[in-house]
Amino acid sequence: MRERTNFQIAKRDIISVLKEYEGKILDINDISEILNRNRRFWRLPGNLTKSDFVKLLTKTTKLKSYEFDFPRKKYTRFAWRRASLYELALSLERDSYFTHYTALYWHNLTDQVPKTIYVNYEQAKKRYVSGGLIQENIDIASRNPQRESKNIALVGDFRICLVNGKYTDRLGVIEITTNENEKIRLTDVERTLIDIVVRPTYSGGIYEVLKAYRAAAKRVSINKLTAMLRKLNYIYPYHQAIGFYLERAGVYKDSQIRLLKTFSFEYDFYLTHKMEKTEYSKEWRLYYPTGF
Repeated sequence: MRERTNFQIAKRDIISVLKEYEGKILDINDISEILNRNRRFWRLPGNLTKSDFVKLLTKTTKLKSYEFDFPRKKYTRFAWRRASLYELALSLERDSYFTHYTALYWHNLTDQVPKTIYVNYEQAKKRYVSGGLIQENIDIASRNPQRESKNIALVGDFRICLVNGKYTDRLGVIEITTNENEKIRLTDVERTLIDIVVRPTYSGGIYEVLKAYRAAAKRVSINKLTAMLRKLNYIYPYHQAIGFYLERAGVYKDSQIRLLKTFSFEYDFYLTHKMEKTEYSKEWRLYYPTGF
């Protein structure tokens, strides 16, 4: 019990150090570094492991432990006093940021409070050579469900979904300060409006996407959006769907909508996957659900 006795003697000094980390999310390596840096000053025995140190901290101080059990990996995070679920979600993977429905929420582009928190951490940069599109392959893909990440952890009434998205060099990622004075990273309005068209299943579905396009009319730069879309250089012609949303929203100028017509129109495309009854827009070469 020497470890516990020495810990109790040094407890005031230990708490003083931990208070300096209030508002920050720590992992086990951070705790280990704090222990190693201060072990001699606190006169803690050399055989006190970081795991035992954590147990003492979480049992006798205000250090909180949070566990996230994903199918691929289990994460443990620590915070002095408390941390919001959004702060914790961004701490799971380095350089991650909120996207899709979660970005819509923080930009006030939806009336909903989504129960799934979408966190994107980008893939490593790859050299990719496209073999080109074939209309038949686009048609086949549209008849199948859209691929969704299964890397999800349940946290109370919420789910955290980790999305390992394509490499973009964090294009359009910004940092904002919330009303609770939390700093969070998320896609800007233009990038968000692109992402929700690419993955409507992560965004509440196509009707939520349309509502977001209407709500964003006074805040979005379509010039910036089209420039960003060119940089993203998607294989599929998402510009056709974006142009359709802009037109269907009924709140954009013709000059803004025409910017999406500067892209090529070589293929028929689909607003979403697994549509049963469809209509066809000749202008945008796009199939969409009947009555949309």
